[in-house]
Amino acid sequence: MSVSRRVAFALPLLAFAAYARAEAWPTKPLRLVVPYPAGGPTDVLARALAAKMGEGLGQQIVVDNKPGGAGNIGSDIGAKAAPDGYTLTMGNNATHATNQTLIPATPFDASKDFAAIGLTTTVTHVLVVHPDVPAKTIQEFVTWAKAEGDKLSYASTGNGSASNLAMELFKGATGLQAVHVPYRGSAPAVQDLLGGQVKCSFQTLPSVLAQIRSNKLRALAVSSLKRNANLPDVPTVDETVVKGFQADAWFGLFAPARTPDDIVARLNAEMLKALKDPATAEVIVKAGFDITPSKPAELADFVAVEIVKWAKVVKDSGAKAE
Repeated sequence: MSVSRRVAFALPLLAFAAYARAEAWPTKPLRLVVPYPAGGPTDVLARALAAKMGEGLGQQIVVDNKPGGAGNIGSDIGAKAAPDGYTLTMGNNATHATNQTLIPATPFDASKDFAAIGLTTTVTHVLVVHPDVPAKTIQEFVTWAKAEGDKLSYASTGNGSASNLAMELFKGATGLQAVHVPYRGSAPAVQDLLGGQVKCSFQTLPSVLAQIRSNKLRALAVSSLKRNANLPDVPTVDETVVKGFQADAWFGLFAPARTPDDIVARLNAEMLKALKDPATAEVIVKAGFDITPSKPAELADFVAVEIVKWAKVVKDSGAKAE
């Protein structure tokens, strides 16, 4: 038999083998590693997805919280697991983008050591100011802030946090000189914003929505490329002062690198079905997420872009991880 005939004969057999494996898999429960504590937003998202995806797969998906190291401990466990589809990781903009530069000792390569399954959700940041700031629009804020120079301070949820880096990206794009005041989380940062000790901040929408609605903080712009349904009258930074500006928090599912493509495709299909399920979607949206699903290749490309984008922000700003 010629080489070409042998190849032609083998291809259908390979395709059938992949099909048979996909049909047989999974034969036991799966594990979803969440690199953050139980009860937090990432955990809520993961448990909602795990419950519905497990139904579709016919096997339980057990959520395994492995916090620590700014998300690196759990993510490293996921990266080093067997590439058989039985261990998944809930990654985000920290574990799979900013940590790659912020934390030189990060023990995994977010692009090479994972197989992307799909983007699940995003959370927009919103630029908020104390009511005594004499700016009603984002354009007026930029003009005022430039005049203030380094007299202006901004709050973040911590050194190297998404809140910190969103403002540093904004500063770099607009030429502002605001001084960074890091806090340990959104609660103390928002508290000092309300008290006027700091004048502005990029905060995730769920952490400041109530204060915006009660007029205790003024929302000037959101960091997403589209306006948010909760704040339809608040423009994006992209449509106002910095074209292309985007600084959302995002969340995606990953498997270890070299996980078979057919298994990745099956996991993506179940993820997409779960995100479309009304009851599951309601839980996720109520937790403050925007549902923004993707295919595996789209997430892989997105991660590669995010790593480069935020590496520049980290280096230019001198941001350090806590």
